[in-house]
Amino acid sequence: MNTPLYIAKRYLFAKKSTNAINLISGISMAGVMVGSAALIIILSVFNGLETVVLGMFDTITPQIAITPAKGKTFDPNTAYFNALRKNKDVYAFSEVLQEKALLKYNDKQAVGLVKGVSADYLKNTKLDSTIKEGRFILQNKSGFSSVMGSALQSYLAVNTLDPFTELEIYSPKKTISVSSLNPTDDFIAKSIRVSGVFEVQQDFDNGIIVPLEFARELLDESKNVSSIEIDFNQNVDVDQYKDEIAEKLGSGFVVQNRAEQNSSLHHIFNSEKSMVYIILTFILIIAIFNVVGSLTMLVIDKIKDIAILSSLGASKKLIKRIFLFEGMMITMSGCVLGLIIGLLFYYVQHTFGLISMGEGSMVNAYPIGLKWQDFVLVFITVGIFSFLASALSSNLSVKKIDQINQSI
Repeated sequence: MNTPLYIAKRYLFAKKSTNAINLISGISMAGVMVGSAALIIILSVFNGLETVVLGMFDTITPQIAITPAKGKTFDPNTAYFNALRKNKDVYAFSEVLQEKALLKYNDKQAVGLVKGVSADYLKNTKLDSTIKEGRFILQNKSGFSSVMGSALQSYLAVNTLDPFTELEIYSPKKTISVSSLNPTDDFIAKSIRVSGVFEVQQDFDNGIIVPLEFARELLDESKNVSSIEIDFNQNVDVDQYKDEIAEKLGSGFVVQNRAEQNSSLHHIFNSEKSMVYIILTFILIIAIFNVVGSLTMLVIDKIKDIAILSSLGASKKLIKRIFLFEGMMITMSGCVLGLIIGLLFYYVQHTFGLISMGEGSMVNAYPIGLKWQDFVLVFITVGIFSFLASALSSNLSVKKIDQINQSI
């Protein structure tokens, strides 16, 4: 039998001579409980927001993007790329040619990113969820169509319902005519109608998506592409394919998964989550160190017990462990209760959407998501500082034991 643990449990549940000791112990436990619950809830809310925001990016971000390490374009018609295109695990193999160009609609003009995509790009079933106005159509019986970002559409005041006014796009020619006196002769001008407006995020919403054939004519590029975007079938290990593709292509290409394509966004979320964790941990530490006062008063209350145990041959180490276990049980009980409260909050918020984000938000209720790593992190954090606080307090129990024995 673990004697220190047994005595600590008796002390925890036994009635003390002074009610203030019970009150302070309860306050210590409640403080740790509230701090632990707050920490796990806030971390879960950040998980939910991260899932929602990155989910929006995932609608138009491929699982794998291949770009040249140097230069802007490369030739996709190689033996390896052709074999990759026919791979049974590949769901969509999209060739992309993009470049900034001047866009003009009626009397307004702006510079935007023109992104030409091949037919496989439309295999993405999530594209329709990004449409704010019109439809996601790039080609029909009438010819080429385009889909424009909401920020660009708002600035140019493009009317997708107007079949007579087309969007004019100007791109500089690769070879500039020295003899020409007309500046427009140095540009390739193309017109295309806008069939829809998408909305994802500002970085994407300042561009326009067009068919690859249209982009080739506009940018005067007959065979090269800017990148290749690949999506795989379900249950395919994307990271394994990423490493394999990177090894096959060598240093001449950059192969990125979704996290690497949106690395700045991931960095922002991780930084904000880390800062919130640090701030709430400081608050939690203050709550944990309330146990010092509780154990100090308990030591005073049990001073006769300490003298008796010492007289019976109990070592200083055993007495210290009694109060160490006492403090750990107070704080860790609060931690476990806090984690249970956090779990219940997740269930209520996830099921009923108790806390709303208000009108005009991208989701009705605050998103929330659980990660077992957060529970482990909170438990370990509380455990470490609980041990430090309890160890500090337990030292009081063995100070001047000899004087106590002499006075009893």
